[in-house]
Parts: sequence; structure tokens; C-alpha cells
Amino acid sequence: MNQNKVQTLKGFRDFLPETMVVRNYVKKILVESFEKFGFEPLETPALEYATTLMGKYGEEADKLVYAFTDQGDRQIGLRYDLTVPTAKVLAIYGNELPLPFKRYQLQSVYRAEKPQKGRYREVLQCDCDTFGTDSPIADAEIIAVIYEILTRLNFKKYSIRINSRTVLRQILTDSGIDQDQNTVLQSLDKFQKIGQDGVTKELISKGLDIGKINQIFELIKSIKPDQELQQVFDQIKLLGVPDTAYIFDPTMVRGLDYYTGTIFETYVEEPKIGSITGGGRYDNLVEVLGGPNIPAVGTTIGLDRIVDCIIELNLLPDLQKTTTKIMIANFGQDEQSLKLASLLRQNNINTLLYPTAEKLGKQFKYASDKNIPFVAVIGPDEAQNNQVTIKNMSTGEQKTIEQGEIISSLL
Repeated sequence: MNQNKVQTLKGFRDFLPETMVVRNYVKKILVESFEKFGFEPLETPALEYATTLMGKYGEEADKLVYAFTDQGDRQIGLRYDLTVPTAKVLAIYGNELPLPFKRYQLQSVYRAEKPQKGRYREVLQCDCDTFGTDSPIADAEIIAVIYEILTRLNFKKYSIRINSRTVLRQILTDSGIDQDQNTVLQSLDKFQKIGQDGVTKELISKGLDIGKINQIFELIKSIKPDQELQQVFDQIKLLGVPDTAYIFDPTMVRGLDYYTGTIFETYVEEPKIGSITGGGRYDNLVEVLGGPNIPAVGTTIGLDRIVDCIIELNLLPDLQKTTTKIMIANFGQDEQSLKLASLLRQNNINTLLYPTAEKLGKQFKYASDKNIPFVAVIGPDEAQNNQVTIKNMSTGEQKTIEQGEIISSLL
């Protein structure tokens, strides 16, 4: 490989305008939905002290944190998720913020893992969390937000899988496993990928007796929601989420160590891309970081995977491929073209002004390649009569109108 060749780092991506239109539309839906449920915006730094990040996720996830020593000889790391940095905010400001505190956050996170379909080293995470209450209503509202977002994005074939770490830990206790429960849960978290046989082999390699392993799976197959989780299910119904959108899944674990109660993930039937949302209750994390005892519940909406699904399944067929509404062709009539561009922009119509007077055929091709719906032309005749010719790029239809009528013709 030519080391001098300009290229993008593996696991990182450049997003061209056509993809950014979809990404920005999804972000808009996310923000509107978060704010509809009373969540407020928050941002945290890309870099944190390594001690803030390490030891919160579990041994396997800790290996994926980009950690290094900076020029000041400080041990720091790029944020692996948004949950720990936000819990850090609550640890610092928890006594000052009114509780419950509901926040949403859209920022990139970084993970040093093997890239594959739906799995990247830089992803844009979109979180919403509620701090300061252990009410099942808070858990149910997070699930209702997920349903709201996926409905607005035209997702049809998906399921929100719901379980509880409390239920899972009770299964392990009933199986005689009181110590190192997190390491067992980390193996059980791989059930969706490697199945029962794969998990069994991994647990045996960790020193578990086959009898205990079989008992764990027997209990998983027969377990029911406990009282706390059942309350969450009851509240979900009252919030208008239909039964078809979610399911109790005792095999779903969520691999991060900080979860304490309700957990949930969303999977689409196609494409096979992994979970597109994931979250749960983490009541001890703020206190672990040195703050007050503040319970919390939240979710990540996987924007990158959601956008991949939207593009592959064409879930938003009517979404324009560009935000530009009209291009003004350059026919050498600079004064009137500039004034027309200013008029359109003052009326909130996104307008591209072609900068040089080139052949109209080339300019029309440029507009077509960029999927711009309309092109305005002011030639000598139009300039003399204070008119403009509008071409509809999808139908090829052209009409000449007074320049003052262009706003109403585009609305």
C-alpha cells in the first residue's frame, strides 16, 4: 500500500452531501422527539481523564477505549459512550441541578474495535436520559421515545426487546453464582451472536460447571418479568406503545457493567445490522464517579445504523436528496440574478447561484447531478421584461413569469 496516498482511516467515514441530507433529517427528528418528551440539550468534552472512563464498562469494552498519554503527561481517553461522561456531569453538578434532570445529547464517540457492517470506530451517538428518579414511568418514557422516533422514521419491522438486570442477577443467584456475576453476564450477552452452544463453551472456559450453566439456561427459558419490570410494561401501554412494538426477552443482557435494572435493545428484521438502540437503568454510576446517589435510566439511538437502514431499505423515499430548492443559472445578467438570489433567500428558499456564465447545458447538468428541483434563468429577454424562466428539473416543464411571482410559484 502506498503510505503517501491520501485516505480515510479504517473504521472512520466521510459523509458526502447526499448522505448528510439523510443524517441531518434523522437528527432533526431525534431532537424534536427528545424535546417533545421534555429532554434538554447537553454536551460534554471529547476527551476525559482515563480514570473517569476506565472500569465502568467491563473488561472487554475497556479494551476498546482510545486511551493515551497527552503532552502534559496526563492519562486521558476519547469518550467511549455518552453515558459515563454525563454521569460525570451529574457527579460534579448533581447538587445544583434540579432533579429529575432530563437531558439529550448528540455527539461522536470512539471505539477501537474491528470495523464491519454497522460497526465503526467513530459513531454519532444520540442519547436521552432521566436522572434523579427510580420511577418505572421514567423507564417507560424512554421506550416510548424510541417508539416515537422509529415510527416517525417509517420503521415497520422491528422489536424493542426488554429485560432486567435484576431478573438476570436473580437467575445467577438461584444457580449458585454469587461472585463475578458481571463476567457471566458478559458471556450471556453474546447469546444473540453465538447462540447457547457458543455461550456454554465460553462459560466453561471461565471455569463454570456445566450443571450450573444448564440451570442458567433453564431458568432463562422459564423466567417471567419481576414486579418492577411488570410495572414498566404497564406504563408502556398507558403511554400508547402498542404490544407489537416490544417484547420481553430474558436472553437480552446488555454487556456493559453499569446497568442495574431495566435494559432494552431494538432490532430490525432487515438488514442484519445488530441493535439500532440500546439502553437501560444504571442507578449507581453517578455515585461510583464520586457524586451523590442519583438513579438514572436512558438509551442510545444508533444514528449511524439507523441511517444505514434507511438508505438500504429506502424508508424515506420522498426525502429530497439536497436541501437546495432552486439554482439560478448564470446568463451574464449579474445584477438581476444577484437581486433574485437575495429575494429568494430572504424568503427562506434555499438558493444556489451558479458563479460563472457557462453553457446552459452544462449548468442544467450540474443542477440535475445535484438533484436540485428547479432552475431559474434570466437571459437578455427576461432581464429586459423583468421576468424569469423557471425549469422543473423532474418534468422538464418551463414557464416564464414575472420575477415578483417567483416566491409564490415555489411555495
